[in-house]
Amino acid sequence: MCNLYSITTNQAAIIALFRVVNRYVGNLAPMPGVFPDYQAPIVRNGPDGRELATARWGMPSSSKALMDATKKRAEKLQVKGKTRAGPGCLNRISASISGASAGVRPPRGAAEG
Repeated sequence: MCNLYSITTNQAAIIALFRVVNRYVGNLAPMPGVFPDYQAPIVRNGPDGRELATARWGMPSSSKALMDATKKRAEKLQVKGKTRAGPGCLNRISASISGASAGVRPPRGAAEG
């Protein structure tokens, strides 16, 4: 998946090729490389027909990866002294992440090591 996807054609060609009815991408600049966690154009089926829209490109993270990233961020904030929350704060974050549905992601870069 790493940089194997690029957009080198114009929006009109994409619309004609996929017979797009609606478009929600605005001005679509050429993208020589589409990287994970960045927005990229997609064609999807909508209620009125095919749509050209943008979506985050990449694989969704597992619950474990989200939890590990949350713990790591909390530990860094505690070291910097930027947290005022007690020990239950991480538990509340953990519960909200484990109860979240797939597709809910932390900010870009949060799951990096």
